Amino acid sequence: MSSDIQPAPGSPADEITVEANGDNLHAVIDFIDAHLEASGCPPKTRMHMDLAAEEIFVNIANYAYAPDKGNATVRAEVSGDPVTVTITFIDSGVPFDPLKKADPDTTLSADERAIGGLGVFLTKKLMDDVSYEYRDGQNILSIKKAFEVESR
Repeated sequence: MSSDIQPAPGSPADEITVEANGDNLHAVIDFIDAHLEASGCPPKTRMHMDLAAEEIFVNIANYAYAPDKGNATVRAEVSGDPVTVTITFIDSGVPFDPLKKADPDTTLSADERAIGGLGVFLTKKLMDDVSYEYRDGQNILSIKKAFEVESR
């Protein structure tokens, strides 16, 4: 799929559904960036949101449906003062709460640490809030970040 993915007919403009594979990462980031830019999000906050979104989407692409394929829905919501952006990832893959995994011990060297878990750890550190729920056969993971709007 290309980065000009449009919302599915009947879905809100703040949501897209793509096949959960790495080839669609750019489309997801472009979709999120369009909402962040429209909300006046500063570049540093946008970079943090993009990094967290990449981690989450790549995990869905690699693990949610393996070895099968499936879709991921990405929803962007902007609200409030200060402006708060919530990006929600929804998939119907294997139930998995990445927030239940213990944070890695970052005091250990890379050789001493178990593989995996740094992306979710980083996501939790960069965002104001990260939440997960499994509802109606779907994994629903949301990341939230508040920011001051850039003056133009």
